[in-house]
Amino acid sequence: MYQFIQTQSQLSQVLEHMVRHKKYAADTEFLKVDTLWPKLGLFQINIQEQIYLLDGTTLDLTEFWSLLAQAEENIFHACGEDVDLIYFYSQKSPLTNIFDTQVALSFLGQGLQVSYQNALKQYLDVEIEKDQTRSDWTARPLTSEQLCYAANDVIFLPQLAEMLKLQLREKKLLDYVFEDCKSLAADIAQKTATSKLYQDVGNYRHSSRQLMQLQQLMVWREQLVKAINIPRSFVLKNSAMIDLVEKNPKSIFQLAEIKSIRASVIREYGKIILDLLRFLPESEVWPKNLTRPVKYISEHVAVKIEQLIHQVAEELQVPKAVLMRKKWFNELYTYVAFGGENKQVLSPYLLGWRYGVLTQPLLSLLEQDKVCLVQQMSVKRPF
Repeated sequence: MYQFIQTQSQLSQVLEHMVRHKKYAADTEFLKVDTLWPKLGLFQINIQEQIYLLDGTTLDLTEFWSLLAQAEENIFHACGEDVDLIYFYSQKSPLTNIFDTQVALSFLGQGLQVSYQNALKQYLDVEIEKDQTRSDWTARPLTSEQLCYAANDVIFLPQLAEMLKLQLREKKLLDYVFEDCKSLAADIAQKTATSKLYQDVGNYRHSSRQLMQLQQLMVWREQLVKAINIPRSFVLKNSAMIDLVEKNPKSIFQLAEIKSIRASVIREYGKIILDLLRFLPESEVWPKNLTRPVKYISEHVAVKIEQLIHQVAEELQVPKAVLMRKKWFNELYTYVAFGGENKQVLSPYLLGWRYGVLTQPLLSLLEQDKVCLVQQMSVKRPF
């Protein structure tokens, strides 16, 4: 039913199989409890109904990563963490050959986050156990139950993918799904630039001073967690950073009153945190205020936008939640308010199949409200 691959000589046979056949179904099992970087336990791959479980703790997978990148198609379900792991280990991105069955299901009106277990039950009438989810996949030896669990994650995946492709082809949506999977893989590869880390936590209510404090805290945290390979939350959760800039403690005593920060962090890094909050560069280099939420669009324009999205969703038979998301709409909002000219700053999702049918018409509608948008954007929060 499956082969557990633990030596390089065994792996070479898998690689030969991959060279002969270019379509794979894949999944990963890893550990990421007390580290920033994932620790690979198993990489499961289905090549023409032959299941291989690759031991991530012993094998040199350099050539394997290259063959994945060259594949005709890599089928995953909910590929986010899997693809991120591949990028980390291969040091190459982005992949352009992903077919994600969870994305496919969303186009068929099944919601944005259908589980693999539920998808198999609904489409193939197959039930699989998920009782090994929290296993330590880096421990050895692995039990037969763990190995069977891991194999099940790719045994039925090609069959599920083919069934979904058939339905998508009938609805003329398959090309849209392929394109969105490619955009998803590109999105996973995107990392926030160090100079803009504050944007991941700050919001429009924060002043420029607070955003500068957030930026200093986040750069320090990023450097620290990468140096010692621990999760960001082990140092400061994002919510703790917001508490810090909004309460702006001036002493260790005041810092200790912020309940979202661990006592051990205060003991070890308290002085550094206070200094990062206190000592800021000149105000001329502080970040600009962030944009307000989309709800500040004029009511008459908001009605037209809602009608447009509804109309396009009906015409294409694409669920509205798939067609347009709040994050992408915020990008359009900011793009128009700042008088954007370079469309490449927009998400790949907005520049693909959505561009002609939705992105361009939305930009035209937002242009009608540009004066309002600019006024909202120009509101300054006090230091």
